[in-house]
Amino acid sequence: MNTLISISKFMVKALVGVAIAGAVLVFAMGFADGPWGVVPGGAFSESAQPAPQDWSFTKNLDTVEFQLTDPVSSRTSWIMEHDNRAFIPSGYMNSAVGKLWKHWPMRAEKNGTALLRVNGEVYTVTLQRTKNPELLAPVLGELARKYISAEPPLEAMLDEVSSNNLWVFELVRR
Repeated sequence: MNTLISISKFMVKALVGVAIAGAVLVFAMGFADGPWGVVPGGAFSESAQPAPQDWSFTKNLDTVEFQLTDPVSSRTSWIMEHDNRAFIPSGYMNSAVGKLWKHWPMRAEKNGTALLRVNGEVYTVTLQRTKNPELLAPVLGELARKYISAEPPLEAMLDEVSSNNLWVFELVRR
């Protein structure tokens, strides 16, 4: 019985230690030069340049980093390119995790002023949410090609957009 209590106390202490370490990491990352994997980060240190007219160089990139300017925070994201235009998705918006973790899409919808970092180059952009099914059909097809590795279930994906579970932002020039 005593051993069980000792083990329980140790487990509680270990969990508290992990929670504190996680909180310190997230706090410290707010001062870092960009995100670290899925952990949001701080402001980019590089100077920015105007966004290109042609985003085709992002076609085969897996991830990019972007930074919102109000409030300043950065994160890693998938990116899709279609017709020389670039798009960033945010899924699981209606899930419990999405509601707790994903605040950036609402902030971007209010003020889409952002920076995009691709291979060390930083571009000034505006994130502009789109729900246009004609525009989104090929973009969601690209999302499926790159990240789902399956025939795109376009109707289901468009339903996700219309139900506000999947948000898609176009990166437009400022």
